[in-house]
Amino acid sequence: MSNQEIAKLLRNVAAAYSIKDDKKFRFQILAYQKAADTIAHLNTEIIEFYKNNSLDTIPGVGASIKSHLEELMEKGKSKRLEWALKDIPEAVFPLLDIPSFGPKKAYLLVKHFNLKDKAIAADQLEKLAKKGKIASLAGFGEKSQSDIIRAIQESREGKGKTTRMILPYAQEVADKLVEYLKKSKDVERVEPLGSLRRKVATIGDIDLAVASSNPKSVIDYFVAYPYLERVIEKGDVSGSILVSGGRQVDLMIQPPESFGSLLQHFTGSKNHNVHLREFALKKGLSLSEYGIKFIKEKKQPTKKYNSEEEFYKTIGLDYIEPELREDTGEIELAASHNLPNLVQLKDLKGDLHIHSDYPIEPSHDLGLSPMQIMLDEAKALNYEYLGFSEHNPSISKHNSRQIYEILKKRDVKIEQIKSNNKSVRIIKLLEVDILPTGKLAIDNKSLDLLDAALVSIHSVFSMDKDRMTKRVLEGLSHPKAKILAHPTGRLLSTRPGYELDWSKIFAFCKKYNKALEINSWPTRLDLPDSIIRNAVEAGVKMVINTDSHQVEQMGMSRYGIAIAKRGWAKKSDILNTLGYNKFIDWLKN
Repeated sequence: MSNQEIAKLLRNVAAAYSIKDDKKFRFQILAYQKAADTIAHLNTEIIEFYKNNSLDTIPGVGASIKSHLEELMEKGKSKRLEWALKDIPEAVFPLLDIPSFGPKKAYLLVKHFNLKDKAIAADQLEKLAKKGKIASLAGFGEKSQSDIIRAIQESREGKGKTTRMILPYAQEVADKLVEYLKKSKDVERVEPLGSLRRKVATIGDIDLAVASSNPKSVIDYFVAYPYLERVIEKGDVSGSILVSGGRQVDLMIQPPESFGSLLQHFTGSKNHNVHLREFALKKGLSLSEYGIKFIKEKKQPTKKYNSEEEFYKTIGLDYIEPELREDTGEIELAASHNLPNLVQLKDLKGDLHIHSDYPIEPSHDLGLSPMQIMLDEAKALNYEYLGFSEHNPSISKHNSRQIYEILKKRDVKIEQIKSNNKSVRIIKLLEVDILPTGKLAIDNKSLDLLDAALVSIHSVFSMDKDRMTKRVLEGLSHPKAKILAHPTGRLLSTRPGYELDWSKIFAFCKKYNKALEINSWPTRLDLPDSIIRNAVEAGVKMVINTDSHQVEQMGMSRYGIAIAKRGWAKKSDILNTLGYNKFIDWLKN
């Protein structure tokens, strides 16, 4: 079973417990939901944890769930999980993927209408609703019935909250709304919430928070958004709309004096907040979205906080950046004043993975912008250097001599541009394929024209972990190979990454002075944050690049920075925070 299949199974178990008795099984529900969330976002298949006897290293997988997962891996089923799901009709579970369907609502409808086929349960329910069969049920009514029809239809069309978005797409949707909201005179502050604020690689919901003393005016302004498909809900201090492209955006409003409390609460993660509340309770503090209640001071009102910094300070903690709030040790370090000083966008001095439109006749896609235009943008970004690293010329269409001639002409072109650019230094790089044999796609004569090479995998992704690791290490062993680009090869929502033996990769990089790339391209965000954290702990250096193919993409570094921060990377972990002279010293060492 894949990670997503196991996560879905655990969520179903949590739903089954909720249906049976949500009070009796409260702790089991929370445990299974926590484990499901963690497993869904793992960057390594869970079978690998099982093989290495390390399931208990996965956050949220305690001894009980670990034993059930081991039984599942060994036998293909688990008695405990089967018991939890027993007596719950299978048709319930597909409905839980549709917005507005909770476990009990789905169970009630499935039982009442005797729905048995999970493959068509939603379609059957839609037909029943259109015939007016649901409105007469206790607790429903005409509005609930029409909401069910709409929810099923929008789920089928991929609208609302039915599918996860990659971070850059969700950020783009949110940025447009944030820009719009800031134009309202009644909006004092606006921030994203949840997984978007924590910069998770894929986002489920787009939630925004506004600080305002006039919530009615802000809600009216919000539902008048020009790129609106429809208003889902309009309340006194909250609202929901469907924007162009079918994405749901939820807004909540809090007075400025308590905005910090709301921001902390709804940024999450759930695991971080649960641990934070347990930590605070030991100090006699009760936390909520409205502020902090001093339990022993019974007659005192909840203290409000307009900033998160003051909120955390009251608990006795240093401010914890949103990207770290995943309950992986950040609370303990904040208490001891030992949180890492994370890398910031302003720290970057250059970008080493840039594809220009130079006619290099590449093995893969060519860039779309001229070198000079990209250098001008680098200057605007306050970079000291830029590395042009087009894909190597196609080896299926050229022989070694022809490849050398193409690269020689490119070398002459770069030297000409260099003479006219004094503010941004050019580094001559190339993104070179590591062939299935482990050899690089171009020969030493051509490689000698470069300052260094980024090496990467672009074919035959199906190798097992040992063979792929051997392939990568052989390609990276060439003296000119300095950076392993998009190291896992993953494409978010499209292709999982290939498996590598990271202990061997890390050891090799440290011994031979190589770096791993954090690729900012929207569908890559590769390295994943969990592997970045492991690399940081292993003392392996990294670079943050955009993989830009046109000048407009050079601002994507912010996504690489976000993933780096989620991996606890400091400025000292990222090589292209070095000035030009120090970076070149590393590159040519």
